[in-house]
Amino acid sequence: MKIVLLGYMASGKSSIGKKIAKSMAMNFIDLDDYIIEHEKMSIADIFKNKGEIYFRLIEHQYLKKILSRSDDFILSLGGGTPCYAKNMEEVNKGDTISVYLNGSIPTMVKRLIKKKAKRPLIASLNDDQIPEFIAKHLFERRFFYEQAKLTVKIDDKTKSEVAIALKKLLN
Repeated sequence: MKIVLLGYMASGKSSIGKKIAKSMAMNFIDLDDYIIEHEKMSIADIFKNKGEIYFRLIEHQYLKKILSRSDDFILSLGGGTPCYAKNMEEVNKGDTISVYLNGSIPTMVKRLIKKKAKRPLIASLNDDQIPEFIAKHLFERRFFYEQAKLTVKIDDKTKSEVAIALKKLLN
């Protein structure tokens, strides 16, 4: 079984993916961590030193490499991954189960303001600028996110509750 989690930043892709992987005795892969490991530099440094076009190219190549594996795994994508290089077509090929962790704008704002310093995309924004930034991003990305085979609403749920809801969908 190959399960791919996608959604906006702070939707819980990595933390929920790790929980489910542990409970189902599956490997967990975070695409950003995989890229960092193989490129030997942080995502921010890749963007700074080699540019976004280079990043999106290698992101696509590493995604295809992971998806071609024969073992079972849970993969969490970067928030922007579904939106580039026909990545959703790659993700949805075959029997891969893609899952959109769907959070409303207020939920995402609440989560991201708490973790703003750790999020380079929004770290320089004032708190009052974040809702519009998120709304614009979600509007642009929704088309890609909604191509997932399954959707789990994350509003007003703990990570454990989302993991339980997702496991029920998978059974």
